[in-house]
Amino acid sequence: MRAILSFLLTAFLVSLLVSCEKETETYPTEQLLEYMPLEVGKYITYQLDSTVFTNFGRDEEVHKYQEKNIIDAEITDAMGRPSYRVLRFLRDSAGTEPWAPAGSYMITAYGNNLEVMENNLRFVRLTLPIQLYKTWKGNRFLPEEPYPSYSFNNDFDIHTWDYTYTSLGETVDLDGTLIDDVITVDGVYDVINVPVTDPLNYGSINYQQEKYAKGIGMIFQELIMWEYQPNLGGAGGGFKVGFGVRRTMIDHN
Repeated sequence: MRAILSFLLTAFLVSLLVSCEKETETYPTEQLLEYMPLEVGKYITYQLDSTVFTNFGRDEEVHKYQEKNIIDAEITDAMGRPSYRVLRFLRDSAGTEPWAPAGSYMITAYGNNLEVMENNLRFVRLTLPIQLYKTWKGNRFLPEEPYPSYSFNNDFDIHTWDYTYTSLGETVDLDGTLIDDVITVDGVYDVINVPVTDPLNYGSINYQQEKYAKGIGMIFQELIMWEYQPNLGGAGGGFKVGFGVRRTMIDHN
C-alpha cells in the first residue's frame, strides 16, 4: 500500500513539474516585448488626428498634430514593479514648429500583461498568449466613468469591454509604407444611428482598434467615443458630446 501511495505521489509531482514547464514555455514574457520594445531612448512619432465637437456640439473639427513618444527612463510603479516612463511631445502637423511637452505615461510589462498607465487610468494593452481570437478585459482596472469631463453615457460600462487579437502576422500598408509582422487588437464596436441619418433619435458610437508591429511597437491606434442627443424641443437642434483619437506612425528608431 505504501509503495502504491509513493508511486502516486511521485507521478503527481512529475505531472505538476511538467505542467509548470509547459506553462512557462507557453507564456514567455519576451513575446510581449517583441511587440512593445522597452528601451530608454526608443521613440515613435505619429500623425495625430483629434476629433472635437465645438459650437455647443453642433460642429465637428479634426485637429492635426505630430506626436512624439520617447521612452525616458526606467522607473518603478506604485506596486514596486519595473516600468518605463514615456514622455509625449506635440508640434504642428507639418513638422515645422519645435516640439512642446504634452505630458507623460507609464508602461509596465509584468507577468502575462503589458499595461499602460495614463492620467491615473490603467489599461491592459497586450496579454499572453498572443493567439488569434484570444480575448481579455483590457479596461478591467478602469472605473465605470473614467472620462468625467464628457457628459455622455459611453463610458459607463467601459471596464467590461473585451479586447481581442483579430489578426496575427499581417502586412499593413501604413500610408504607403509596408510593415510586416503586425498584430491587431480590436476592442469595442457599438454603433447606434451613426452616421446620424435620423436627427430626431439618439445616436452613439464606441470604436477601438490598435496595431502593433514586431520590433517597433504600436503603429496605429483609433478610439472613437461620442453620443448624439437630438435635443428635442431645445434651441439649436441636436448636438454631439465626446471625442475621437487616431494615431498613425510616421517615424521610429
